[in-house]
Amino acid sequence: MLRPFKYQSILEHGVLLARALTTASAGTAPKEIQKHDKPGQLNDQDFDALRRRRKTEWKRKQGGQSFLDNLIVNIRGGTGGDGCAAFHREKFKPFGPPSGGNGGRGGDVYILPTPHLTTLSTIPKRIRGEPGGNGQGTWQNGRNGSPLIIRVPLGTVVRELPRDDPRRAKDEWEAEEESMEGLTPSEKRDKMRDNRWVHYPRYSEANVQRDTFKDAEAALYKQERERRLARRKRALQEPIYLDLDKEENIERAIDAPLGIKQHEPTGHLIASGGLGGLGNPHFTSPLNRSPKFATRGHEGERITLSLELKLLADVGLVGMPNAGKSTLLRALTGGRAKSEVAGYAFTTLNPVVGVVRVADDGKFEGGISENLVHDETWVEEKHEREKMESGEYAQALTRNQIVNKENLEETPRPLDGSLRAGHHFDLVETFRFTIADNPGLISRASENVGLGHSFLRSMERSLALVYVVDFSGPAPWDELHVLREELEKYQPGMSTKARMVIANKADLLGGNGDPAQVEEAKSKLRRLEKYVQTEMVIHHSNTDASSDIFLDVVATSAKFSQNLPKVVSLMRTYVERAREHLV
Repeated sequence: MLRPFKYQSILEHGVLLARALTTASAGTAPKEIQKHDKPGQLNDQDFDALRRRRKTEWKRKQGGQSFLDNLIVNIRGGTGGDGCAAFHREKFKPFGPPSGGNGGRGGDVYILPTPHLTTLSTIPKRIRGEPGGNGQGTWQNGRNGSPLIIRVPLGTVVRELPRDDPRRAKDEWEAEEESMEGLTPSEKRDKMRDNRWVHYPRYSEANVQRDTFKDAEAALYKQERERRLARRKRALQEPIYLDLDKEENIERAIDAPLGIKQHEPTGHLIASGGLGGLGNPHFTSPLNRSPKFATRGHEGERITLSLELKLLADVGLVGMPNAGKSTLLRALTGGRAKSEVAGYAFTTLNPVVGVVRVADDGKFEGGISENLVHDETWVEEKHEREKMESGEYAQALTRNQIVNKENLEETPRPLDGSLRAGHHFDLVETFRFTIADNPGLISRASENVGLGHSFLRSMERSLALVYVVDFSGPAPWDELHVLREELEKYQPGMSTKARMVIANKADLLGGNGDPAQVEEAKSKLRRLEKYVQTEMVIHHSNTDASSDIFLDVVATSAKFSQNLPKVVSLMRTYVERAREHLV
């Protein structure tokens, strides 16, 4: 089917974007675009490929907005409620005592790590705590603002920006000074008083002339100076730094009385709410029996934080673009990891984390299905659409029907290769680890070229790194050299976490079993192994050679799930050793 003529301008623009992207990454234009240079001559397959390339180019320019691993957040605690200037009135008591209530305290802002999030994209850039309620007559105090909890993913590092950082927002006193620029001294004084005092109706001019008000105003400014100095001293000496790599749990005491509600964890306090204003009874004195003024609530603490997410994956995949990392992740997880797979570079723009579950006998969830082929995403989606349109799923059982049918069976399900993925694998699972598919690494990525730091940060906390190279390429050893150099340029010593080299796409070598081509593939694998054993050795000591680590080399075909049990077994060994050192 050919696309109609009305897509002409869209297709022309898309062809230009696709050519620019592929020329920058691979040096040549894709074959399907070279075949159809005229608008309106693209079939469905080429149109889908073109659409995916345009999406990739857009996301690359946007920096991966669906996944955020660093964010600047301006946070403000809740403003305190205003105090009330009122007098008690009731029958036969026309002139009662001062009865204004105090304002409620502003809500505090907390930050709490949670395992249910994987990105910072759900966190707004401006956060404000709930304000406190205003005081009312008859001694009614305002309610306190509820605390606000900011939930962030595990592995988030929180840093407070220093005062000299241009990205830092102004605090409440600096913001007030900025708002009064250009005013005369008398206008500044009046505005500062309006921001701090509440007057009884028609008594504002009389209050400012009384000595009791002037004394109260001097005491208020003195408290403000002390609070401002204490805030700056804390920011200089003890700036906020939190490494949220563990989930917070509150254990209920064994001897706790019954019927007491268990409090949920609130996390770490990062911005305190402002104090509530004082009602006019607070200013009663022998010299002033009926004060007709009250204070407004204080503004909440303002702070600017830098949030940086470092994924807590056990194993990180490192490779050049289009090396087959996404296909490998899908094969290891049995297709449960929803990563984009396509035949062009920069398909993966955001880190994707999958879980590999292993049984006691070494079988893993992704390897229990036989003859499973992990093709490109658009091909699998096309097959699914064809099955749905043909009515193949019309008589298929639902999940609940399948479970009910299995529960009615008299014989239990055998724990062998016939076991299916999903909740059936829970019966035999004994070990699990997480693996991260990171975007492709290109030369000069440490200098923030390409996707640069946006994904190198996500690999800092991986317990082990695995190089993935395209074995069908002309020189996979050159890819290893570039990968190691870029890791070292970004963070010295980061390449020492590498434990294995996966020579992916080995199915493309050897032809149809021709002896000469098979021998050529074996010779190429031996050369890669020799390069790894000589050039990729990890030296932990300059004098003790016994502590050197030699990387394992495994040739695989992720598309056809070939030689993956060996990969899973080695990865499990790396993770177990790394976890032992962490304990």
